[in-house]
Amino acid sequence: MIKAEFFIQLIGASFFLILNIFLAKQGFSDPEIANFISYRFLAVMTLALPLGFYIKGKPLKPFFILGILGVPISGILLVIAIQNSFKESLPILFILWGVAFTLFQVSSLPYIMRNTIKKNRSYAISLNYATHSFGTILSGIIIFGSFNIIREINEGTILLLISCIGFFGLRYLLKMKNEATVINDSELKKKSYDWVLIIKAIIPTFIIAIGAGLTIPFINLFFFHNFNVDSSGFAVIGSIASVLVAIFALFVPNVKNTLGFKHGITITQGAAIIALVALASTEFFKSYSWALAIAIICFWIRAPLMNMAAPMTSELTMNFVGKKNQEMLSSITAAIWSGSWFFSSQIFRLLKSEGLSYAYIFYITAILYSFGVFLYYRLAKNYTSKQNTY
Repeated sequence: MIKAEFFIQLIGASFFLILNIFLAKQGFSDPEIANFISYRFLAVMTLALPLGFYIKGKPLKPFFILGILGVPISGILLVIAIQNSFKESLPILFILWGVAFTLFQVSSLPYIMRNTIKKNRSYAISLNYATHSFGTILSGIIIFGSFNIIREINEGTILLLISCIGFFGLRYLLKMKNEATVINDSELKKKSYDWVLIIKAIIPTFIIAIGAGLTIPFINLFFFHNFNVDSSGFAVIGSIASVLVAIFALFVPNVKNTLGFKHGITITQGAAIIALVALASTEFFKSYSWALAIAIICFWIRAPLMNMAAPMTSELTMNFVGKKNQEMLSSITAAIWSGSWFFSSQIFRLLKSEGLSYAYIFYITAILYSFGVFLYYRLAKNYTSKQNTY
């Protein structure tokens, strides 16, 4: 499953790195780009919760196969529509792209929780998150290499190429065995969801997701508009960041075992917030030659530290809600991330329409992050005290 997910993440990372810049070069404004991007998150927000109800106790392999086929197909259609200025079809294609991603991503964490023994769970979750980093590294290399080897190539052609590569993930899914741990119908009917636990687990995720949606999808536009960093340059910056994310991800189980959830999450995310504030502040000094270097360094510091916390928060919330609530938590978490990013994208569109600078938008993210980290600290403290009681 993780090998197949790498190809999904390869496509997602390449679109993250250069799609916005591609749209900007095709004549789309920042508010228009934010509006189109939001449709992808709207699709996930709408689908994730019903999907969580549906997948409980069911084999997950069919959902993975639909996702591995849907992501590259919708990606190819999306690029073709952009190249031919089919603006009317872009919202529908972004929705299809979001649906395909949802089918895979909502299913991946429950699959890991079903099919790994407890002592390997932290490593499996960390590896699952690391696929995004490895996908970004390879896509960054492909993007940078393509621009430097083929002078006439553009972002659209590169995205088409990487989307086609994504189909190779299907061969790994076809080899994947069906789960042997599916709950039978009679057992399933006896189980109900503990909504109090689920709500407690998702509140900090919701706060952080709102903030992230104001920053992460548009960080390439920050570099493009403030420092004239083109697709090739940002591909290199993003790839190096992902190398750091991948390296730091290897230490996540050790960090969790040494510091515990409470301090491991707080320290890594707290340091990432400081780096984000420094990154945002470079916009006020963009006329100075050193500002770009500082912005890149802060980006490289923020990315691995913030991503280190993700496997820990996922494992914490999955353990906190218990086995019977894990599929539902996974789907709600996906809905929250995408739903909040949908609203955040619309908020970003409005803020940019009013002329607000990227720096102040990123400061809003830092404030929301800080509140979310505090809530994760409280959740980890609650979970730890319960474990000590038992």
